[in-house]
Parts: sequence; structure tokens; C-alpha cells
Amino acid sequence: MYLLIRIFRILWASPYTLTGLLVGGIGLCTGGRGQIRSGAIEFYGGSVTWFVTHLPLGKKTLAFTLGHTILGGSDTSLDQSRDHERVHVRQYERWGPFLGPAYLLASLALWIMGRRPYRDNPFEREAYDTTGDG
Repeated sequence: MYLLIRIFRILWASPYTLTGLLVGGIGLCTGGRGQIRSGAIEFYGGSVTWFVTHLPLGKKTLAFTLGHTILGGSDTSLDQSRDHERVHVRQYERWGPFLGPAYLLASLALWIMGRRPYRDNPFEREAYDTTGDG
């Protein structure tokens, strides 16, 4: 039964995982690296670094999760953010294809209310609270 649940979670998050694999694959072709850690595929370096540092938070972003892929600016940034990003992997397993829209809608609602769209986002709050970072 556990195996079936695990397969379902992987498939449920797969639209985002495939996008992460595409970004990571391009990163590998541009000098980046990849590794598998605790059920997630991590990519860093090459064009992945460019991608991560050009997200809305810019150079403050250490890593970014898409399904079961984690994109990091460097191996060190992955080490620093791994626990936080693992919470996002579990969120993708729960929310599947609905995580992206839910995350963006929560950020938009917070921005409209004059709050912090990133730090006050419930998905980020869960990750920060779980890892004791925030």
C-alpha cells in the first residue's frame, strides 16, 4: 500500500517535476551538476544558477522547488536550504498541480492586503515554521 501511495504522490507532483527536470537538464548542458538526495533530484550551477537568481527575490533566493526537483544556486545553497525545500516537496505531494495557483493566489491576496507576499505566504510559513528558520 505504501508503494502505491508513493507512486501516486510522484505522479500527482509530476507536472512540476517535469518542468524542474527540463530546467535542470539545461543546467547540466551548461556546466551544472545534479544529485539525488532523499527522494528529490537537486540541480545547481550552470544556467540553473542564473534561473534561481532571476526569480522575484533575486540573489536572496538560495533554492527553488518544482515537484520532486530542487534547483539551487550552488551546492552550498542547497545544503543551507535543503530542509526548507523538502517541506515544499511534501507540499507538492499534497497539492499536486494545484500548488502553483494556490501559492500565487495566496501571495496576491497578501499583497493586496498590504502584507508580505513571500514571508507571510502560508506555504512559506509552513516551511519556515517546520525548519525553525522563521
